[in-house]
Amino acid sequence: MGPMDMDGTGATAQTAPAGVFYDGTSNRRRQVQLRVADRLEIVEDGAVLASWPYDGMRRADGHGRLRLRNETAPMLARLEVEDPAAVRAVLARCRALDAGERRQTGRIVGWSLAAVCSILVMAIYGIPYAADRLAPLVPYAVEARLGEAVDGQIRAILGGETCETPAGRAALDKLIGTLAVAGGATDAMREALRGAVLASDMPNAIALPGGRIYLFAGLLDKAEAPDEIAGVVAHEIGHAQHRDAMRRLIQTGGTTFVLGLLLGDVTGGGAVIVAARSLLDASYSRDTERRADDYAVAAMTALGRSPVGMGELLVRVTGDGRRGTILDSHPMSAERLDRMKGAAGAVAGPPILTDAEWRALKDICEKAGG
Repeated sequence: MGPMDMDGTGATAQTAPAGVFYDGTSNRRRQVQLRVADRLEIVEDGAVLASWPYDGMRRADGHGRLRLRNETAPMLARLEVEDPAAVRAVLARCRALDAGERRQTGRIVGWSLAAVCSILVMAIYGIPYAADRLAPLVPYAVEARLGEAVDGQIRAILGGETCETPAGRAALDKLIGTLAVAGGATDAMREALRGAVLASDMPNAIALPGGRIYLFAGLLDKAEAPDEIAGVVAHEIGHAQHRDAMRRLIQTGGTTFVLGLLLGDVTGGGAVIVAARSLLDASYSRDTERRADDYAVAAMTALGRSPVGMGELLVRVTGDGRRGTILDSHPMSAERLDRMKGAAGAVAGPPILTDAEWRALKDICEKAGG
């Protein structure tokens, strides 16, 4: 049987090369003929270079041509079949050409699924776990720097200016200082706490990293009594005391943000944008909200004031069905309001703010031209 007897009929062998062969041990390119027998013989100048069993032949990356490898041959050995008759003969005898490709595809799919599962597990369990452990370890100086950067980004997003009058500023400072002491905030947190009112119609309040407390003018407009705003401020101080904003940033920023913390890059553009938007869109867990509620209840009852006002204010805010309110990030459930009512005692303490101070705080944006 000649070197090009592709159909096994005993026809006279052709002399033209049927393909190109690389033996896998050198980079030499060999022009070869093929001989079909019980195995495929690869022939050069009458000498058999290799003999490949058909059931071990697999398709390799051919880029439009038939390019083969064999599981019994060296790993890099390749046979490129160029002659059409040779291609037909090989295809007729090799029944498992694509078996390796199917297994490779299966491995790729398997590893891809494993990678997706790993990412999901990391997102659901790993990052929250890391956030719980890392947040208390972040130095206050680092958290304060992040708070300063986030402050500017939040102002840019909301387009709100800070409302500022001497009397209104003094009333807010008194409110925050009194509630921090009554709630048992640490000395470091009491030193770090800063408050401001943003000239935004959104009825909201947030705590930034580093102890910044923001009241929005829209929430002040809805409030009818000092205790209502005092409860909200105490709640936000509770978030700051427990470093919930820092924990939230690590969770939402993921591994990129964590690496930024480790490398000291917490004020870069990407980190700041993630931080600001995650705080504005924050939705804390029930346990996190309960801890902040507990702080507010403790502070208000220590001052002889009722914590129920905060709950009534938040419920009042939702009466018009507006979105983008404090309830998006601080959902006031019946359970939470009932807990506040259950913890409320007799109102025996003096007002936290005098009537004049309350009016100054309520009018802080109007007198600033807001």
